[in-house]
Amino acid sequence: MSSPHLAVIGGGQLARMMQQAAIGLGIRIRLLAEGDDASAAQVIADKIVGDYTDLDILREVVADCPVVTFDHEHVPPAHLQTLEAEGHACRPGPAALVYAQDKGLMRTKLATLGVPQPDFSLFDPVVDPNGVQNFADRVGGYPFVLKTTRGGYDGKGVWFIYKESDAAAALASGRILLAEAKVPFVRELSALVARSASGEVAAYPIAESVQKDGMCHEVVSPAPDLDPALAKEAQQLAINIAEQLGVTGILAVELFETPDRRIVVNELAMRPHNTGHWSIDGAVTSQFENHLRAVLGMPLGSTSPHRSWAVMVNILGGVVDDLESRRALVMAQDCEVKIHLYGKNVKPGRKVGHVTVCGDDFDDVVARARRAARLFVEGDTHE
Repeated sequence: MSSPHLAVIGGGQLARMMQQAAIGLGIRIRLLAEGDDASAAQVIADKIVGDYTDLDILREVVADCPVVTFDHEHVPPAHLQTLEAEGHACRPGPAALVYAQDKGLMRTKLATLGVPQPDFSLFDPVVDPNGVQNFADRVGGYPFVLKTTRGGYDGKGVWFIYKESDAAAALASGRILLAEAKVPFVRELSALVARSASGEVAAYPIAESVQKDGMCHEVVSPAPDLDPALAKEAQQLAINIAEQLGVTGILAVELFETPDRRIVVNELAMRPHNTGHWSIDGAVTSQFENHLRAVLGMPLGSTSPHRSWAVMVNILGGVVDDLESRRALVMAQDCEVKIHLYGKNVKPGRKVGHVTVCGDDFDDVVARARRAARLFVEGDTHE
């Protein structure tokens, strides 16, 4: 077997969709997966099963791979520094990735760059047991948000604090905490950019995302009724962050749009992102293909959309535990729906796939995408 062009650390659905993009470009991927049945391990032949926190396993995976990229952001920075010292290009590199791994470092760094973001404070509950009340006093009271600086995702490690006693679980976590002022917002937006090793950048249309229970549920691209000047500002902000942090690959900047039509940065992700899944079927070049192009130093592809609207809805585990039994039903209902199943066991609330519908009639596209996702979860054939 020929040597791979790229090592991908992590066997989730993002790596699975990277493989989908890699096939057409002739890119050979070697995967480090957490198990033989992991989402990406089902579709990538060249794989090793092991623990991404084990440096020896990482060395085995990347042995003959010139470039390394990631399905997630949890690989220890010290291990990545070692891999780089041994001649493997980690993209994004540890110096950039740390700002996606640690929300406290992210906030502190973005503050030095003058990026619009919530008022925040970092504190160790052991050293500063009055940190919650101190922050409340600083920002004029409750509510506000507490987050663990590391390890949280999809709403995990996040607490909304309406009174001091609401912080009990966060304080009991034993972790450094990030307190953030609660931002009044009218909706959430996502600015997605690709930046190559040469510094070339490409920006996708600004998308609107809808969250449920702290998890991305629905994405509309482009964001409806977004002021063109604000859209341009959001794209340029994401490009500037990518350049200032030295990101190679996809950078997703999750944003709040405030009632007075400003944007405020919520989170960063340095990998293909749920809010960019629409691009697989809705853009000339998907975020996954552009991520591969970027990390391998290839010219970036066009981010232009195919149609006026693309709507992606996540399929979350529900009462239907056999998704394959629903495929034909969804296809029969709407032959233009694009279906992406991740090969995961169905658990309530777990992301197990997504559907995308593209078209030129906004209301029609939204309704069809929602109906298709609902058919997978509930088996309901009604609007």
